[in-house]
Amino acid sequence: MTDAPHVLVIGGGSTGCGIARDLAMRGLEVTLVEKGNLTHGTTGRMHGLLHSGGRYAVSDQASAKECIEENRVLREIASHCVEMTGGLFVQRPEDPDEYFEEKLEGCRECGIPAEVLSPEEAREMEPYLAKDIKRAIKVPDGAIDPFRLCVANAASAQEHGARIETHAEVIDVLVEDGAVVGVEIKHDTGPGKRVHREPGSTEKIHADHVVSATGAWAGKIGDMAGVDVEVRPSKGVMTIMNTRQVDTVVNRCRPKGDADIVVPHETTCILGTTDIEVDDPDDYPEEEWEVDMMIDTLSELVPMLANARTIRSFWGVRPLYEPPGTGTTDPTNITRDFFLLDHEDRDGLSGMTSIVGGKFTTYRMMGEKISDHVCEKFDIDAECRTADEPLPGSHDFSILRDYMDEFGLRSPIGRRSVERLGSRAEEVLKTGEPNPVVCECEAVTRAEIQDAIDQSGSDLNAVRIRTRASMGNCQGAFCCHRMAHELYPTYDEPVAYEAFDELFQERWKGERHALWGEQLSQAMLKYSLHSTTMNADHDAVRTGSAIDFSKFDSGQTTAVAGTAGTETAATDGGLPPANGGDQ
Repeated sequence: MTDAPHVLVIGGGSTGCGIARDLAMRGLEVTLVEKGNLTHGTTGRMHGLLHSGGRYAVSDQASAKECIEENRVLREIASHCVEMTGGLFVQRPEDPDEYFEEKLEGCRECGIPAEVLSPEEAREMEPYLAKDIKRAIKVPDGAIDPFRLCVANAASAQEHGARIETHAEVIDVLVEDGAVVGVEIKHDTGPGKRVHREPGSTEKIHADHVVSATGAWAGKIGDMAGVDVEVRPSKGVMTIMNTRQVDTVVNRCRPKGDADIVVPHETTCILGTTDIEVDDPDDYPEEEWEVDMMIDTLSELVPMLANARTIRSFWGVRPLYEPPGTGTTDPTNITRDFFLLDHEDRDGLSGMTSIVGGKFTTYRMMGEKISDHVCEKFDIDAECRTADEPLPGSHDFSILRDYMDEFGLRSPIGRRSVERLGSRAEEVLKTGEPNPVVCECEAVTRAEIQDAIDQSGSDLNAVRIRTRASMGNCQGAFCCHRMAHELYPTYDEPVAYEAFDELFQERWKGERHALWGEQLSQAMLKYSLHSTTMNADHDAVRTGSAIDFSKFDSGQTTAVAGTAGTETAATDGGLPPANGGDQ
């Protein structure tokens, strides 16, 4: 413990991790609690766009200006998380000229570099655009890895003394004499995740100030504290394609509408998105029509999408907020700006502040504003340093190094590893041990998997968000079991099996809405590998049945097989037929 105020941050998304880093760097004692993995909520379900601000240059210029400002900051402090792909706002013949001109003027008013391209110039930049496009506006959009960025912020916070508690759900906000004094959390029951905590146990954590950075769930935390936070969650569905059909962020240049953006991200493309207001942020599964609609609509911009394979879909929820009394009915009209709610001034409840709204691109700015607010509460004079000090992995990482010779890796794999690890590449990859590839789709090696296990324990979904292993074309068909194998010998068999199952189910959750055409064949191959070849749906761990493995190697014990008075080996290992007798 220190003499500095203790601040408890609820929420392990980009904003929560950014706040924890900022406060810890200013010398405050910080604890962050998150009910799942880092990025469990909205952050882990965004389309990977590093905004230039162009999307809001007409409708929400305040947000647009914040986006271009933070776009420039993140390129500097998080270089290993960012790919500056560039972006295009593309006009089709049926799209209005007036809006194109408004977009161009809006970009310039907000300080966003914008250049008009002819159809030929746009297709030179992005060859797979439709041949009948009219023109385009070039802006500095980019792609960003939300998982890598969030983990880097949490790692930096820890380096400055913060406590990061994942799989720790807030079940109550502690209020005494009209003030919030802390929270009660319940630790996850999964084995191996928080080995220093009793699984399923509860813990009361007292703090001098509580910050709710829970996004769309801010209303639920507010209810626990007895205050009203009217967040208006808006559902957005996105679809992941099998390859990277474009290398540039492609936006449709027309007034607001669904299915208007394609973001190249790592080895894939992400199509987005819908914008539908929902009542409960925990209850809004995507529908198949939304996936079909996005592919059909965006094929007008990039025709090859019509025949491409969809590997999975996912949904996220925007934590939209507007001051009471505004009365906006259409969620697309609600500002993307962020709001700091001081519950002492607003509700007469001291000791707690909520931050709502905002964009992923502006997470660092949001963290700075609320950290300023908390420091002011305690008369602390400490400047923000998060815009100037690079995140772990981005230190002195200005040139992409080729590690093929140094680490004995094939060049593409070495390049991908270095892109993910940044300045940590040498620390992680130079092990002196064999370093085979565990996940071929994303080119993730054993060294990266082991490094992630060291950070996150047996939770393979936490390993996934740190490395991208199992997030490629096969969605874990060829690497889930390999990742589970890497848990040995640190973790025992039951822990490895549970971790394998959780990872496999998380992958399946997004695949089930894309089961048609070639993807259905891919899913059946995956099922065959894991349920038939590996007997994953009938083995002893899942069914409790006894398997005598000694029979597989027993061989003949006496005389010739079939002779009276002799024994023969069991050739089927004594296992019951799978699927009710079907061989």
